[in-house]
Amino acid sequence: MGKKILVATGGGDCPGLNAVIRGIVKRAAQEPDMKVYGCVESFNGILRDEIDIRRLTESDVAGIHVQGGTIIKTTNKGGPFHFPVRQPDGSWTVEDRSQLMKQRFDEMGFDAIINIGGDGSQRISLELAKLGFNVVGVPKTIDNDLACTDFTFGFQTAVEIATEAFDKLVTTASSHNRVFIMEVMGRDAGWIALNTAIAGGAEVCIIPEIPYDPRIIANKIASRYQNNYGFCNIVIAEGAKALDGKVTGAAPTAVGDQHIKLGGVGEKLKAELEAIGLEHDIRVTVLGHLQRGGTPIAYDRVLATEFGVKAVELIKEEKYGNMVVYNHPKISYVSLEKALESPNFVKPATSDLVRTARGVGISFGDR
Repeated sequence: MGKKILVATGGGDCPGLNAVIRGIVKRAAQEPDMKVYGCVESFNGILRDEIDIRRLTESDVAGIHVQGGTIIKTTNKGGPFHFPVRQPDGSWTVEDRSQLMKQRFDEMGFDAIINIGGDGSQRISLELAKLGFNVVGVPKTIDNDLACTDFTFGFQTAVEIATEAFDKLVTTASSHNRVFIMEVMGRDAGWIALNTAIAGGAEVCIIPEIPYDPRIIANKIASRYQNNYGFCNIVIAEGAKALDGKVTGAAPTAVGDQHIKLGGVGEKLKAELEAIGLEHDIRVTVLGHLQRGGTPIAYDRVLATEFGVKAVELIKEEKYGNMVVYNHPKISYVSLEKALESPNFVKPATSDLVRTARGVGISFGDR
């Protein structure tokens, strides 16, 4: 018996999203009467007054695996349980439209949902499953902070982009005897920063999981100079914290957006180093959204395609309420509850990557 599948991409965009969509459509095309539809801009396509849901065929997805972004758009605002609604006086509020979504979902004859997204999106998946939706989750995030899977697609591309940028900063730092601080994404997880620091040969790596002391970083920088000649390159994750434990960012201002806007920790570290008397020329580079755009590398295209194919197979087998995962060398699945039990953060005491970084002399600003 064929099935009608609704696909959504939620949260921030990520290299490999289109490869997943292509994998889903091409695998579904091998099943009798299985059809795939894209819900435009995450679940907004079914929640808005003007429904925007589009049929996806093999011709629609031909060649999209090399493209960044997502052909069905995405958003990190709103959702079925916090949908932004404009009031007659021009103000905004949020309302629960999950029952409206269920009504429309049933009326349009859909059988299952594939929700492609990170932690926030998979929490929506879990809540939808509790309401009776047949849901399969696909883990997507450049932060690599979802548990139960070795990697999430998009992460390796983000590391590649960050490393290429860092390589360029090393040469200009050397030429000008400067200290360069490069701020990367990752939210509360230090995976992008840690991998970039090792691959790029950083002297200092600051991650959220290890609170830093600016004085220790200043000492590391000083060791890199002799007679005022020298340079130092630092990678810092956007969620990094000093010893006071405070993150650097701003509260969200958009209606329906529940995420603190991290950013500015690179400038904060620069100010802290200058405040304790560091006189070397310090420059800050913030990579920002460069890390999540553009063409996915081959690794992420392969992983994303594997995830897309597996998601369709779970729907075929009616194994709902699960999230696809990669546990080398297998593509498998776990329950949404298990996937969301705890985030995947760097564990400094047991991490081989942290041990490796310390082994090549990288300082985390803690000792």
